[in-house]
Amino acid sequence: MATKANKVKGRSRSSRRISRIIIFSVEILVILVMLLVVVKVFQVTGEKPEGGGNAGPHIADFSEEDIVVNQAVKDDPVMKGYWNIALFGVDATNSAELYKSSRSDSMMIASVNLDTGEIKLVSVFRDTYLNIGSDKYKKANAAYKNGGAEQAIAMLNMNLDLDIKDFVTVNYQAVIDVVNGLGGIWIDVETEEEVTHLNNYQASIIRDTMPNRDMEDYNAVTETGYQLLDGLQAAAYCRIRYTRGDDFKRTERQRTVLQAIEDQAKKADLTTLANLFTKVMNNVYTSIKSDDILAMINNINNYQIVDEGGFPKEGMRTTGTIGAVGSCVIPLNLEENVVWLHQFLFGDEEYQVTQEVKKYSDIIKSDTSPYLNQ
Repeated sequence: MATKANKVKGRSRSSRRISRIIIFSVEILVILVMLLVVVKVFQVTGEKPEGGGNAGPHIADFSEEDIVVNQAVKDDPVMKGYWNIALFGVDATNSAELYKSSRSDSMMIASVNLDTGEIKLVSVFRDTYLNIGSDKYKKANAAYKNGGAEQAIAMLNMNLDLDIKDFVTVNYQAVIDVVNGLGGIWIDVETEEEVTHLNNYQASIIRDTMPNRDMEDYNAVTETGYQLLDGLQAAAYCRIRYTRGDDFKRTERQRTVLQAIEDQAKKADLTTLANLFTKVMNNVYTSIKSDDILAMINNINNYQIVDEGGFPKEGMRTTGTIGAVGSCVIPLNLEENVVWLHQFLFGDEEYQVTQEVKKYSDIIKSDTSPYLNQ
């Protein structure tokens, strides 16, 4: 783990990465320990050639230099102490759709404090009305569909004044395989309504992504309470959005599942993790190379998720139908939301947004105000 002493000695960003934890997100995966284990146990390269092979996950073919970051953010001294990772869960039904043409129905930012190992998670609501990285204003999840991970990262950096360079993308099958490989995860299913929707979503996932499987071929959840969920049940739980807060509650469930996955992964042995990675690697697309993962195995227990939230922040957002774009989550003031985000993630109490964010904030207000005032 990076320490203050290390940083005083001038360690580079790339060398500090060696000891960082890497995590996936709910509809996003788990701890990248699985990648590490496969490299260590099977001595694979971590590079998966386009179109096949079993060497490792699909590795992004764009470089850090291709990523859009607002100019003033590049020199921000506070963010230099953090590693910010974009986590995408997409509705891809095959590995080709991991790259593009799928909407990112789950988007998270995982911010790792390099001094303490503390991790904070922020869900970016998929229907948030933002500049999608191309100076077009639509729902945030359109960025991945239009331009893949590169554009989706640009969207996050441009609107939120972040310096994200790394990402991990997975699909539903990866989530299912991870949870099953860990022997399930413990989740509190709180209401009968959640039970009903959880079972309905199990059938929906089978219908949409498993054409050779009978829609009724799943283990129904029959009661509320704290219980062990299998992979399909956990993926279905992540998708519930018709109870208590709609998509806002859905993203909270996703973060709950991520925490449960982390807890189980930390208990697993090397053989379990190695077998798990072998099963899921074809459903993973990432910018993170194996060399960055190799040295972190001994430090996994030094990292923990300490807080989580959603963007735009409650009390600083509303919802509305914005013309042809449809039903959206709307930041009432993007500038104020970005200031809050930097306070939450980095403890930066004096953050001032860039000129770019000010411009986007004005455009969002201009675009949405006529619909909100009707």
